[in-house]
Formats: sequence, C-alpha cells, structure tokens
Amino acid sequence: MKNSVLIAVVIIVAIVIVAAGAGVILTMKSTTTVGGTTSSTALGGSNQVIKVVAAENFWGSLVAQLGGNHMSVFSIVSDPNADPHAYESNAADAQAVANANLIIVNGAGYDDWAQQLISAGSNTNQKIMNVQQVLNSTATPGCAEQPYNGTTACVNPHFWYSPYFVNYTVHAMYNYLVSIDSQDTAYFKQNYQTLNSSLYTSYMAREAEIKAQYSNTPVASTESIFLYTANATGLNVISPQGFMKAVAEGNDPSAQDVATFDQLMMAGNSTVHVLVYNAQTVTPLTQNIKSLAAQHEIPAIGVTETIQPPDVTFQFWQGAELVTLQNALNAQALGK
Repeated sequence: MKNSVLIAVVIIVAIVIVAAGAGVILTMKSTTTVGGTTSSTALGGSNQVIKVVAAENFWGSLVAQLGGNHMSVFSIVSDPNADPHAYESNAADAQAVANANLIIVNGAGYDDWAQQLISAGSNTNQKIMNVQQVLNSTATPGCAEQPYNGTTACVNPHFWYSPYFVNYTVHAMYNYLVSIDSQDTAYFKQNYQTLNSSLYTSYMAREAEIKAQYSNTPVASTESIFLYTANATGLNVISPQGFMKAVAEGNDPSAQDVATFDQLMMAGNSTVHVLVYNAQTVTPLTQNIKSLAAQHEIPAIGVTETIQPPDVTFQFWQGAELVTLQNALNAQALGK
C-alpha cells in the first residue's frame, strides 16, 4: 500500500480579545490538576479560585482552559489503562467532590459512581453540571440535532466525540463559571473565545475536511464511541448497531451480530475501508475482529475514551486521532 498523503488545511480564525477593566492586580497561586499533572500559576484579577471536580479528564481539560488561573481542576478518571465504565471511586475522590464549588459529570449512565459521591455529600452550596441534562435542556436542545439509531443522540453517552455537543457543553461551562465568579466575566469570556478558536483549528476543521473528501465511505467500529465522529465526518458506519452498543456497555453481542461483523471483515477493504476500535476496552471478541481486519488488509485504528496521553489538551488529543483516521482513509484511497 502506498504511503498516505496528508493534505493539511490551515485555517486562520480571528480571535476577538475582550479587554478587562483596569484594576489592582491581586497575586496568589492556583493549582490545576488535569489528567494526573499539577501546575501552579500566578492569579490576576479577583482573588477567587473556583474548585472544580470533573468526573473525566476530557471535560476537565476543557473547563481548565476556560477557568485558567481562576480555577483549580481535579479530573478523577484519567488513567490510560482504566476503563471509565468500570471505574471505582475512592476516599480521595469523595473528599474532592465534597470540597468542590463546581462538579461536572457526563451523565447518561456513564459515571453513576460520581452521582453517588455527590448524593453522599452535604455541600448544598456547590453547583452540579450534568452534560446530558445540558444537552437535553430546552435552552440548548443538542440531542435533537443528531439522530442515533432511530432515537435521540443522547442515548449514546460518548458526548465528547460530537463537536456539536462539545460546543454546547463549553458554552454551559462558561455560564457556570460566570455564575460562580461574575467579577471575572471578562477573563472567562476571553478564554472562551480563545478555546473556541483552538477547538475549531485543532480538530473541528479537520472533521469538515474528512467529510469533504470521504463522505459516505464505509467504515466499521467495534463500539458506539465512534458514531458521533462518523456523523461529523460523514463516514458510513456499516458494522451492526447491536454489536457496537453491546460492547460499549460491557455486554456480549448476539451471535448474529458477531457473524455479521466477521463477514464484513472477511469481505476485505473493498467493503470496509477502516476499522475503528476502542483501545481502552480490549476483549477477546474485539481482538478477533482486529485480527480478521489485518488478515483482509483493512487498516485498524484505535481511539480512547479519555485523553491520551493524559497531559495534553482535549483538542490536541482529538486532532491526533483524526490525523490517524485521515491517514488510513488516504492510504485506502491511494490503493496498493
């Protein structure tokens, strides 16, 4: 197979900088913990540091970029070797949740353990942001915008893989921060504009590029985690819906769905151009699917549920996965 040729598109997006009002600069330290890394920086503006706990590091990375020096963020699930679906909380997690000003959970049954920690606490002054509820709200009806398997998109809990849902969620995060610390609204607004620009140039523009090149290209996925990306890139996922849903939920697919998936792999790369698998939930069944793909010259690429490596930003992680996907599609298009 010939080497893939990646066509880079550089998009310049103007960022409107909102000037903050003049005032006395108060200096103090804040600590940000995202994906297992900690850093301290000087804080300017007000003297408030918002304590945020994110159940997962993908939401933690985004809110940390919004809050900047006016926030400390602790992301609970960040271990690259852990399956977020099977996470078991500990005493340190409970303490962090109890002390937080703002807690961000994914919802949709993805992180029920976090909901249990919140229910066990007694801090009535903290705010809880449930991403599924944000997407289902009348103010931002995101779930109505992306059909999923004949129902609504919010049936699939992997919201962070939808660029539409990310936009809704980041806006909701901004509103939460302003409601907690209105004195630093101008600072949060500047960060919000900068983050939106970075999200677009780092990965959303590449999704649009893939869609322009490869719309309706047949691909397969072992899990439903990829369906939002497929929607954004225009790719046609032809693997059995029941198989993807069962594996994502830790269940065994039906024998019929397994047989159908096996047949797709054995049909070769003329039928399926790329296989996508979840690198964090490896099972004998998915390993067999990958093996069949390799035997029949179907390139297989991995995606992850949490940011990998955990010390990079959300948008860097998403962009890197899309580069891998685009390379695989380019290679197939060029032929052997």
